[in-house]
Amino acid sequence: MQKKIIISLLAASASILSAEAKRPNILFIFSDDHAEAAISAYGSHLAKSAPTPNLDRIAKEGAIFKNSFCANSICGPSRACILTGLHSHANGFLDNNHSRFDGTQTTFPQLIQKKGYQTAMIGKWHLVSNPTGFNYWEILPGQGAYYNPDFIQMDNSRKRYQGYCTDIITDLALKWLKDEREKDKPFVLMCQHKAPHRNWAPAPRHLNLFDDIQMPEPDTLFDRYEGNRSKTLKEHEMGIKDHMYWGHDMKFHGKESMFPEHFLSGIINRQYERMNDSQKKQWDAAYEPKNKKLINDLRSGNLKGKEITQWKYQRYIKDYLRCIKAVDENVGRLLKYLDDSGLAEDTIVIYSSDQGFYLGEHGWYDKRWMFEESLAMPFLIRWPGVIPPGVEPKTLIQNIDYAPTFLELAGAKVPKNMHGRSLVPAFKDTSKSPPGWRKSIYYSYYGERTHQVAKHDGIRTEQHKLIHFPTTGEWNLYDLKKDPNEMQSVHQESDYTSVLQSLKKLYTKEKKKFGVNNATVPRPKLDQQWWKNRHKEKVKLANQGGYDLLFIGDSITHGWENNGKTIFEKFYSHRKTLNLGFSGDRTEHVLWRLLNGELSEKLQPRLTTIMIGTNNTGQVMQESDETASGIKAIVDLLQDRRPEMQILLLGVFPRSINPNDPQRIRNQEVNNKIEGLADSKNIHYLDISDKFLNKDGKLPKDIMPDALHPNSKGYEIWANSIENKICEIGGWSKVKD
Repeated sequence: MQKKIIISLLAASASILSAEAKRPNILFIFSDDHAEAAISAYGSHLAKSAPTPNLDRIAKEGAIFKNSFCANSICGPSRACILTGLHSHANGFLDNNHSRFDGTQTTFPQLIQKKGYQTAMIGKWHLVSNPTGFNYWEILPGQGAYYNPDFIQMDNSRKRYQGYCTDIITDLALKWLKDEREKDKPFVLMCQHKAPHRNWAPAPRHLNLFDDIQMPEPDTLFDRYEGNRSKTLKEHEMGIKDHMYWGHDMKFHGKESMFPEHFLSGIINRQYERMNDSQKKQWDAAYEPKNKKLINDLRSGNLKGKEITQWKYQRYIKDYLRCIKAVDENVGRLLKYLDDSGLAEDTIVIYSSDQGFYLGEHGWYDKRWMFEESLAMPFLIRWPGVIPPGVEPKTLIQNIDYAPTFLELAGAKVPKNMHGRSLVPAFKDTSKSPPGWRKSIYYSYYGERTHQVAKHDGIRTEQHKLIHFPTTGEWNLYDLKKDPNEMQSVHQESDYTSVLQSLKKLYTKEKKKFGVNNATVPRPKLDQQWWKNRHKEKVKLANQGGYDLLFIGDSITHGWENNGKTIFEKFYSHRKTLNLGFSGDRTEHVLWRLLNGELSEKLQPRLTTIMIGTNNTGQVMQESDETASGIKAIVDLLQDRRPEMQILLLGVFPRSINPNDPQRIRNQEVNNKIEGLADSKNIHYLDISDKFLNKDGKLPKDIMPDALHPNSKGYEIWANSIENKICEIGGWSKVKD
């Protein structure tokens, strides 16, 4: 008996080794806003009414992770987290309003491509900039369209396809798999669907699906946002009851609501406008009889009160699930191709979505909030020979883990700065979490004008969730075992005092670990027109390229164009220098500018000098640790984008006349911390503070009249003090007197 067990174990080990020896292909199937509740393998109240057999197949033949979460529950930011393995503040894509993905930063497709993998991205990209790190890509512009969609080609032209978007994306993915890849190389294919994103427009073949079914309602459909929860919950604009559009969401013709007290006006159903005559005919045949009935019921008073909300819910949930049906069918097409082509055994299949979605829970549609329905994201994986069929790992995973996972699978080195961890150990032993695995996940939503969801962040452990609302200063605490629907915050209950204190400490620890504070979260000043204009001008100059020296900073650096202009001409005009100093900027503003065009790919300087931080310590009296972390974030960003470039980091200049002034002391504390960033290779540190001071340590007015900004004499001291270092590391000849 013992001999049989040993043989069995050896066979299992051999199977795993064999699967790992040949680098696997990776098929990453991704959707937009797919709630776990809409995958029948997750066993929700919708499972029997709307089964997803092809998605369930992945779970049955592999693993379904039930503690899978996103880092920022909104489309673009979640995708950026996946590509970079970094939280939003570090990858620079915070929201869908003002963010643009910086494709020059390190991403897993770039690294995996260097290891000999073919990479392809087909479908919804939604990161403003074009994909990088892919051998082939064909993407939807922005949100894309459900009907007869346009696709951006690799030459930036656009091509329109006739048909339904989910089918077309799969057609293109299959075409690449069959005809366009090199068969002797492993591949990573990202097949990314638009569905089931709002406005939930189903395929023609599914327009009447579920007509004979009354979908079950969630228990919290009529949530009143009580239970000691944040007052910001009531300020939302994503409710089924009050925030559904007559045309866009509810599929009536026209943009003006016939019943403005129940349906919003102003947005038409643009998908209908894209349809051809045949598609419109099918659409109208499905919707118009039901629409006319509702109009008659509202006019006659047969439908009122909660019944109207329930009608809206049925219209919404059925359209949403109809979109899911097309996704599931197309997952089946991809799985069939792998079977028929003999690729199934060598291909890891992963299904996920950018976040979850509210299917009426708390009265909502959309996402954003840190409640379970949108925080959780599906994660199904099949890895033949490694992951046993039908397992349900309990490991806490997050979308920042995807990049390091793909890299390890491809045999590539995982960058140390990635926030996520490889899931490969969790795949190889699904019975328990890997040694030293996280006990909590950190989440942050940065707020934007859409849907009026308040900025908030927090942590989630296996049992508890702590949410912080910085605008109101509120804390919410939920016991997920006793209150899985999150209807009652227990942060003020005496039984949870120790839990609250412990979680607050953990929250602070997690933020520090990931470097999350006001100095490191990129932030624009778009409310200041001069700032916007200057940023636009500097982006234009950066895109022209041809600069060898770069100055980055705040008003003191900006001043090279004013008080320091003559000195600048003498020392730097012949060195092809670009000045990226902006008055009033703090580290977070510099980060935003660099992430949004000022560090153009065409900008390849030999040397960049940085002097920033005095507004962090001066304007808001920020702690030196935080200011130093903001400076480090700038250095890290520059080193990641320009690994061969030399960086001269200057200590923050002295401010205030007297040496014992708190702001002067704070700046020196910052300098003591950033000095260690130097590596004697590409990063050099120089503190020239004493060059501006008298022997008694005072800051003379004939150098800095306002005890902060240099005059012409001060700029001359600055230039002379760094000249030797600039010439040494930049390769220039010294300026002659």
